[in-house]
Amino acid sequence: MNEIDSKILGLLRENSRISITEIAQKTRTSRATVQKRIEYMETTGIITGYTVMIKPNASPNKVQAWMSIMVEGNKATSVIKELRLNPAIQTLHTTNGKWDLLVEIQADSLINFDLILGQVRNIAGIYNTETSILLSTYKT
Repeated sequence: MNEIDSKILGLLRENSRISITEIAQKTRTSRATVQKRIEYMETTGIITGYTVMIKPNASPNKVQAWMSIMVEGNKATSVIKELRLNPAIQTLHTTNGKWDLLVEIQADSLINFDLILGQVRNIAGIYNTETSILLSTYKT
């Protein structure tokens, strides 16, 4: 990756629907160069997809939480595989220190949130968890 690639990625992060023409203007490169660089980043896996970002307060009844997970022995790979199958898991991070994994969970109600917590805690290889419900978000 070079400086142009970084600028292109920054513009796409801000607005994944930005036009090739606008990216070319903002990076002071040709449309062909921008198109080639984006195609290269897609084929090499640097860009893995495009998404829509939803305003944090758009769903006022949504329950969001961070769950810290401690995994038994060398079972992290199988635990991660199971967690990735759950649609309520929004992001999944490996960490160091006391907790092995940090998981962002979203649910449409407290009842469903409770069910999701139970599902996660019942995954073979999970030793301990600690969950914090998000109350406010100040910067996205």
